[in-house]
Amino acid sequence: MCAGCAQSRGLAVRVDGNRLVDAGGRTIRLLGVDRSGGEYACVQGLGFFEGPTDAQAIAAMAAWRINTVRLPLNEDCWLGINGAPAQYSGARYRAAVRAYVSGLNNAGLYVVLDLHWNAPARERATQQQPMADLDHAPAFWSSVASTFRTNPAVIFDLYNEPVNINWKCWLDGCMLHGGWRTAGMQMLVDAVRSTGARQPIIVSGLDAGDDISGWLRYRPHDPISQLVAGFHIYNFMPCTKVGCWNQDVAPVAQQAPVVTTEMGETWCKDVLIKSFMSWADRMGVSYIGWSWNPAGCGAPALITSWNGQPTAYGTGLRAHLIRLYQLRQTDTETLP
Repeated sequence: MCAGCAQSRGLAVRVDGNRLVDAGGRTIRLLGVDRSGGEYACVQGLGFFEGPTDAQAIAAMAAWRINTVRLPLNEDCWLGINGAPAQYSGARYRAAVRAYVSGLNNAGLYVVLDLHWNAPARERATQQQPMADLDHAPAFWSSVASTFRTNPAVIFDLYNEPVNINWKCWLDGCMLHGGWRTAGMQMLVDAVRSTGARQPIIVSGLDAGDDISGWLRYRPHDPISQLVAGFHIYNFMPCTKVGCWNQDVAPVAQQAPVVTTEMGETWCKDVLIKSFMSWADRMGVSYIGWSWNPAGCGAPALITSWNGQPTAYGTGLRAHLIRLYQLRQTDTETLP
């Protein structure tokens, strides 16, 4: 395992106003793919991840000219609780995640770590919940942040898709109808910062991340001002038109970095993402495509095989990222 890979590659990311910048203060955007698997394979007894995570598999992702991979995680597997299979949880799971992050960093890629599957009390984390749970999520983030505290190429994504809650609950926590209490985003920010970790923190909006209209009003306090707004967009969600992006997303992007941590189309097309990426490029908004798994159009899947062969939807993302990369190379070559 390469504990210092991020530092040796010069990878670092931080918030500067409404921008993400690298170690030299140059504006960057997180452009990449979601690598699903770490949230479900472990708890289902399938392994730490589904599919390969070796250097060849990472190279297949990097060939799309991405600079970021988002890794969904499982709360129970990380903490080794609630009957998660012993061979794939606890210290073994944490070591597997650390090794994968190191491999990705070594390939020059930033990594977003996301709390994806969780559950309260003694329930097993076999799915997403409406919000992070008070019982385990703060401990999860204290542990994750402590583990990666010295890695400047890691970003923390506090909770994947808050849903069926209001903004006050989102910020401060609340009691759900199921009889358990959530952890609010403020508590999770505090859990990360209590470890001394200074990396950017992504805080996703309501309605499964599709609504960030109240983000500026309710955003948590971060003592080092490193918060990022998380946005999700799929063809089946409400905010799929330029009018909505201009009304709800653009005002946030003027004051804080916005990272679209999930985007996708479930109908084997790339019409929506092409429109959104063009808009996001003009606005300086980052985007990450769901997901790098050969799971079929309805998933939606970017690839048909682990070697990186794209689906029709994935073709749109790959072509766009390669075109952006080529433009950056041309710009660099023309600089004095």
